[in-house]
Amino acid sequence: MDFAPPPTAPTRYDATMTTHPTTTPARRSAAEQARLDTALADLFEQRITFNQTLGLKVVSACHPDPRFRFAMRPELIGHFLHGRLHGGVISATLDAMGGFALMVAIGDKHAEENTAQVLHRFGKMGTIDLRIDYLRPGTGEWFEASAEVTRLGGRIGSTQMRLANDAGTLIATGSAAYVIS
Repeated sequence: MDFAPPPTAPTRYDATMTTHPTTTPARRSAAEQARLDTALADLFEQRITFNQTLGLKVVSACHPDPRFRFAMRPELIGHFLHGRLHGGVISATLDAMGGFALMVAIGDKHAEENTAQVLHRFGKMGTIDLRIDYLRPGTGEWFEASAEVTRLGGRIGSTQMRLANDAGTLIATGSAAYVIS
């Protein structure tokens, strides 16, 4: 008695059973990527006016290592006696950093789209959960925020964020979830 599958049935490792596409979508050109990077920096540095108040400057718009930097200024001080960074500044910076990291990751995920198409994807984006852990006093000449995307789903994205001072001392960490579509 022969238990072999009929000749028309696919074998266990048949390539036609895979759900992976056989061709890779075209990536955007270097010039188009530069336009997207510039547009993301403009969005965060100029169009979101609260980020101007914070003084956020994009250091890197590259996936997987997006970063912001900002200088300590008197208007960002929360503890006047010691000149420490206000906790709200820390929280807002880490929230913006998490959103920016997701935007960079979405741009990378949809590498076949042009700048206008990628930017259109951010119309409904918003924070739905944010947790900040304040680890040390916010002292320093300048601060740098970074983030890692921990999940990029179809509707929700999650990030882990860090804020360090100019000496490299970790000031605060955060985690956040964002609606992305």
